[in-house]
Amino acid sequence: MTLISTPEDRFEDVPNYDYPHEKVPVTDDGAEMAYVDVEQRGSGHADETFLLMHGEPTWGFLYRKMIPELSEYGRVIVPDMLGLGRSDKYTDQDAYSFDLHYNSFETLLFDELDLEDVTLVCQDWGGILGLALAGHNPDRFARIVAMNTGVPDGTQEMSDAWHEFADFVENVEELPIDMLIENATLTDLDDEVLAAYEAPFPTEESKACARVLPFLIPHSPDDEGADTMQAAKERLSEWQKPAFVLFSDSDPITKNARDPLRELIPTAKDQPDTWIEGAMHFLQEDKGEEIGKEIAAFVERTS
Repeated sequence: MTLISTPEDRFEDVPNYDYPHEKVPVTDDGAEMAYVDVEQRGSGHADETFLLMHGEPTWGFLYRKMIPELSEYGRVIVPDMLGLGRSDKYTDQDAYSFDLHYNSFETLLFDELDLEDVTLVCQDWGGILGLALAGHNPDRFARIVAMNTGVPDGTQEMSDAWHEFADFVENVEELPIDMLIENATLTDLDDEVLAAYEAPFPTEESKACARVLPFLIPHSPDDEGADTMQAAKERLSEWQKPAFVLFSDSDPITKNARDPLRELIPTAKDQPDTWIEGAMHFLQEDKGEEIGKEIAAFVERTS
């Protein structure tokens, strides 16, 4: 299967995300996952490690407004999913699978980076995979912050807005990444920011992962990944470490998953019943600085 890397010059004009990045192989055929690793800047809790996991069709750039706040409290690691951002991309949709994404993150986070005591901050697909990773590897994680996401095990109902999104992604001739981001934020995004979301995709075939991700979510208990998610769900129902469910108030795609997630994780109700107001699906774009402060306060009160 053809594997490509986005040329680095595509990222030259990306604003406010000039952190050095690394790439490491995470699959048997050598596909490399990119990540940034930002050292702690402040004098907060020196042992904190924040893992920021993005979703579709974004990349680590989505978290640029939160990194300055969180790096006051610890190390901040922001990976790009395979097929997105600076990570390598298969041009064949059939190359992607739930297990590919889950296993590649296990390889990066635990085999390559050997992360421990992680505060997970996750949204969208980053939440699906991040919550699964936390459920299956609880000793590696200290806290969870789950935003606009869920734990789909094939028994869940997807929202009408999600179905509309999936139909559009499947059928549109040319996938407009910038439009998908713009339609899922309340903020007026300038041309530089929209171009940064388009930057990872020099050709239509480079968007294969963005095209197929909606259909890799387990939609029935027989789908690939359903067993992984069901086992994670069971482990999360016994979670005793701090957890903060932090959804936006204006996201029609995942809003229906918020209360079930808060009910699932026992410690979630120990935290404030907080909504991020004035934000849609990509709440990091709409209210990144505010969310960074909410997470910093969560760390402070649970340390």
